[in-house]
Amino acid sequence: MESHRVDPRIRSLSAAEIRQRFVDFFAARGHEVVPSGSLVPAGDQTLLFVNSGMVPFKDALTGVEKRSYSRAVNYQRCLRVAGKHNDFEEVGRSPSHHTLFEMLGNWSFGDYFKREAIHWAWEFLTQEMGIPADRLAATTYATDDVAWNVWRDEIGLPDHRMARWGDFPNGDEKNWWRMADIGPCGPCSELHYDRGEEFSEGPHCVPDHSEQCPRWLEVWNLVFMEFELHPDRSLTPLPAPGVDTGMGLERIASVLQQVPTNYDTDLFAPIHVTMRRVLGHDPETFESERFSYQVIADHSRAITFLVGDGVLPSNEGRGYVLRRILRRAVRHGRLLGRHEPFLGETAATVIDVMGGAYPFLVEQRSRILEVIRREEAQFARTLDAGTDLLEEALIPLTSADRVVGRRVEDLPADAPVLPGAVAFRLHDTFGFPVDLTIELAAEYGVAVDRAGYDVALAEQRARSRTGKKAELARHAELTSLYESILRRAGETEFLGYETTEAPGRVVAILRDGIEMEELTGVGEAEVVLDRTPFYGEGGGQIGDRGVIREPGGGSPLFDVEDTQKPVAGLHVHRGRLHGRLKVGQTVDAVVDADRRARTMRNHTGTHLLHRALRNVVGPHARQAGSLVAPEYLRFDFPLDRPLTDDEKRSIEAEVRRVVREDRPVTIAHMGMRDAIDAGADAFFDEKYGESVRTIRVQDYSFELCGGTHCRATGQIGGFFITGERSIGAGMRRIEAVTGEGADAYVAVRLATLDRVAEVVGAATVEAVPDRAAALQEELRETRRRLRAGGGAALPKASELAAAAEEVAPGVRLVAFAGPFESVDAMKGFSKDLRAVLGPGVIALGLDAEQPAVWVTVSDDLVTAGISAGSLVRTMVGHIDGKGGGRPEMAQGTGARREGLPEAMAAATAELRARDGAPG
Repeated sequence: MESHRVDPRIRSLSAAEIRQRFVDFFAARGHEVVPSGSLVPAGDQTLLFVNSGMVPFKDALTGVEKRSYSRAVNYQRCLRVAGKHNDFEEVGRSPSHHTLFEMLGNWSFGDYFKREAIHWAWEFLTQEMGIPADRLAATTYATDDVAWNVWRDEIGLPDHRMARWGDFPNGDEKNWWRMADIGPCGPCSELHYDRGEEFSEGPHCVPDHSEQCPRWLEVWNLVFMEFELHPDRSLTPLPAPGVDTGMGLERIASVLQQVPTNYDTDLFAPIHVTMRRVLGHDPETFESERFSYQVIADHSRAITFLVGDGVLPSNEGRGYVLRRILRRAVRHGRLLGRHEPFLGETAATVIDVMGGAYPFLVEQRSRILEVIRREEAQFARTLDAGTDLLEEALIPLTSADRVVGRRVEDLPADAPVLPGAVAFRLHDTFGFPVDLTIELAAEYGVAVDRAGYDVALAEQRARSRTGKKAELARHAELTSLYESILRRAGETEFLGYETTEAPGRVVAILRDGIEMEELTGVGEAEVVLDRTPFYGEGGGQIGDRGVIREPGGGSPLFDVEDTQKPVAGLHVHRGRLHGRLKVGQTVDAVVDADRRARTMRNHTGTHLLHRALRNVVGPHARQAGSLVAPEYLRFDFPLDRPLTDDEKRSIEAEVRRVVREDRPVTIAHMGMRDAIDAGADAFFDEKYGESVRTIRVQDYSFELCGGTHCRATGQIGGFFITGERSIGAGMRRIEAVTGEGADAYVAVRLATLDRVAEVVGAATVEAVPDRAAALQEELRETRRRLRAGGGAALPKASELAAAAEEVAPGVRLVAFAGPFESVDAMKGFSKDLRAVLGPGVIALGLDAEQPAVWVTVSDDLVTAGISAGSLVRTMVGHIDGKGGGRPEMAQGTGARREGLPEAMAAATAELRARDGAPG
């Protein structure tokens, strides 16, 4: 660790105290305290995760969303692992980069601007936090004279602690901030902490060059949101300029606690303590292994918050990011010598440290730890399976025995090489880390073509990046277009809660992403009205279909095939034009009422299913996703096992009871906090405003929901669960039908049962089970007779074990070659044989066009010096093959089938020779 000068003028504060003082400071200056949002962005498809403090306020900054306050303060959990702000590879190496971090922020939505933001930032740091003024410096955008003058003339910063940077139009983005390729942006002013002259690296060590010179540590960024960036790189002024500031809690904690890195603050140190206890490391060992310790501490925080925010491990999207972070932590645990699970313990420490600021972690403690422990155990199995697959690829390359601990640098220059494509396939398909592949291959005396692996990985990333970049660019262009329509025409007035038919005025027409004043003919297009009864997809409920026609029941003009809300507040009708439409034209919008009614039944049925599921399974079975369509409903929830038949029957029975009771369904609007305090259920991936719409089924369920619903539960009709299955680790999916769908489901099942009765020859439907049982018994008897009268077959494992030969004192051998279905079948038979044989040697041969041999040796004989690998190498010469493996098990393959009897005899002879017996 580098030396670190302590300034006696700075009083140490805990991270929790810094966080609270920040909120209190700005609350006292008229700022609304806004709780941290989820890491999963609500209603923003351009982001995998909230990657900055401004994400929850994006619509407020652009003017799309109006809030009841114009000033806000918050601390927001953020995650950076992909996209423009990808810090993943720096984590553990850099003293100040993390996957998960907290951003302290104060916000102005058309209220105060640069002068107030600068003065308050200076006051907070120098007076509230007590940082000496001579330890701070500031930078501004090159042409931002307003901010520069405030720092120089009003704050009084000397010239040698000020700097101006940036030329955004020409690609230099210093002191210019943007969240993504499009969206709010503007000049910024950064505050830097002077760590001391001893950290200087040359005369050019100035603020904003902290990446090159460690003397200056950026602690606070004041972003002045003046513009919106469009896909063509043009800038337009925002309706109301705003302020977006961000101060990383981890960094300011390192300053006030006067420690060398973020990882030495009280946000990370307790995790290090836990890991040291798990490993039994002393302080010196900890320092020598800091990189892996810091990776584990950072990643433990990230996975704990991700799981707490409803993300579960999977092979795509957010779940894949979670899985990747967790597996990197496990890998570094193994580098430290820990092969047993440990992330449950580090995650528990994270909850202890962060639970005061984020109570949801404490509330979900058991679920979070269960998900993490289960995924860690699953990865351990993946590593074991990957090891077996890797060994199968290595054995044909070498005849050397495995030497545990042999390193890459110990290999000779002419060592056999595992192709990079094989190493990449293990990584890409099975998640097997390449560094573990290299380590294990070295133990077999094999090198790995790392350059070939890197090429395969780069090609895959290029393919993924090219496709994703084009997709995001197209999405960005359309989003910009929709937002411009929204600003010009205002929000669409939604009338669909009260009616399915209403007049409206055309405010925009689009085709192929181009806005048009008039459109004639036939073809696909998008239409925006000033008011509509069409529900735009959201909250799991799909969009309405119907028709836009001439007023007064006139001719159809546009078939609406889907309705979407690509940006909040704007309903876009997508479908096919059949005539002439122009902006400003008055039309009638008519929803397919029957389709809407079926959708409503399924939506209210989803609410009943959710409540019944939690009543039967437990409160942890919360909605994690849903689809409400006219034909059926789909409901995703966390559970690490299938529902039992009794549970499914209980859920169905409870929902049907509530339907029969015809309970009223009432709708109410209230403040978000009031609704949550009253017990309403909310969901992590939905975006809610300050005022929310609630759906209450009398004395049963209470949820935040913007969808369309029945007036009473009796309108749902029937209810049946049609399927329940796994959709990923710890996640289940229920599919169900209501109303007409339930009627059709029953009719099909009854007709099927009648047909089954006919086919099996049962006199009545009730007689089907007995008749089916009788047919099964007849089938079993027929198969038994066929086996008894058939040709050569494999002997039973017990028969071979009974015939085992003692080929040397204390060495029992079963040597058998037969027509196994496959190598895997031969290995499976070996396991059965071992169970009845006990100690001894098993040598099996696959009698096939491509013969193979498989040898296992019991532990006691391995200790006595008998090696399965040695036996296999003796055998494969007789079948013109290669093979090898570990002392306890080994395999080989060949090309000469007729040599198999000689191979089996050779194994017997080698074992006899141990005692000097004749072969």
